[in-house]
Amino acid sequence: MAPKRKIVDTHTNDVAKAKRTKFTLDNVRLPECTTEGVVLVTGAGDVGQLGLGPDVLEKARPALVNLSSEIVDIYAGGMHTVCLTKDGKVLTFGCNDEGALGRVTDGKEDAEFTAGEVELPGKVIQISAGDSHTAALLDDGRVFAWGTFRDSHGNMGMSLKGNERLPYEILKNHHVVKIASGADHIVFLTNHGEVLTCGCAEQGQLGRTSVRGSSRNARNGIGKGNIVKLVNPAPISVKPSLKLHFDNIWAGSYCSFAKVVDKDDVYVFGLNNYNQIGLSNTEPEYFPKKSPEFSKYNWDHISSGQHHTIALSSDGKVYAIGRKEYGRLGLGKDCQDAQILTEVKVLSDKKIINIACGSSTSFAVTGDGQLHAWGMGTNGQLGMGDEDDYFEPTQVKGKQINDRKVVRASSGGQHTVILCASDNNNKPEQKNGK
Repeated sequence: MAPKRKIVDTHTNDVAKAKRTKFTLDNVRLPECTTEGVVLVTGAGDVGQLGLGPDVLEKARPALVNLSSEIVDIYAGGMHTVCLTKDGKVLTFGCNDEGALGRVTDGKEDAEFTAGEVELPGKVIQISAGDSHTAALLDDGRVFAWGTFRDSHGNMGMSLKGNERLPYEILKNHHVVKIASGADHIVFLTNHGEVLTCGCAEQGQLGRTSVRGSSRNARNGIGKGNIVKLVNPAPISVKPSLKLHFDNIWAGSYCSFAKVVDKDDVYVFGLNNYNQIGLSNTEPEYFPKKSPEFSKYNWDHISSGQHHTIALSSDGKVYAIGRKEYGRLGLGKDCQDAQILTEVKVLSDKKIINIACGSSTSFAVTGDGQLHAWGMGTNGQLGMGDEDDYFEPTQVKGKQINDRKVVRASSGGQHTVILCASDNNNKPEQKNGK
């Protein structure tokens, strides 16, 4: 007689071996892209970054860019401009020497000085740009980028092939929910609360390489070997024992910020020579470290230039930290470098809804649609009509901006782009009342 078979409770066994459910983000705050409007530009336009045609090389006050599409978001790169249309398409104009426009301009007259569409395989919901690169997040979680990264040795390329002059899927097998660009690096936030980075690591902005490993010529990965590690996106180095997940990211020119889920804790990494990432030690921070300063408040947005950071709290207050030169902090002509986050008092009686930093400039948009600017004005990028430096927030005025409600601003190296809500939906202004 055959022995009885032992009955195994397979259900109980399966439960015991089941993998822990992976954390998933429920909500991610992206730039609001429901207001359709017009694009204004100011500053230097010598390589087409103003989009006003080959005959307009500079503007001291905001000027209207005549576009045929309704625009919902804007981003200023180092020497190029990116616009997102209502239909989720990307328009670019400006310098294309290293592929930052993502489209072919060679042999096409004035193609860099006027807006042209980038061919992408889906609807774009967020854009970002750096000195020589552009990135686009699609509604299905894919990210495409184009252009190049640069470091102290020159051109790094964007992939092992070098510059990517057309959109290239930079991060596969991840569902990305937000992107952020520094001057030469990109930060990615996934739907599982992970943060990945790629690009230049020399100032610590990738948050995953040691000082020795931050250069493409590092001894632990000479030449091409280390380029692979830098240009391929990889997770930041956070201690697994901390079990951290993140729900927001921001990038400065040479630094990065990541906010912990359901907390005000902000981890920072990158250049800190003027305390611009809120750490007391002014050495670069190569691995994520909790910033006591940036963990004090709940932030709507953080924007960081070359040596300073401007942050907008959830209650509409603006704080500044970092280097004082040229008035970029907005704390007055006689202020000192700010080693801790300091409220910009001139704006304290206003409800601020948006902020932006250029290399040495700062901007704030009020709830009623006014734009305030301060910092270096050498190239007219403040839009004040002159080239003076402004040491406190000052309202930007001019023919094209006075009767329009500003939604947001973005500033690059020497130019600024402004999105305004408007009834004319970017159509050229009609003359003689017609």
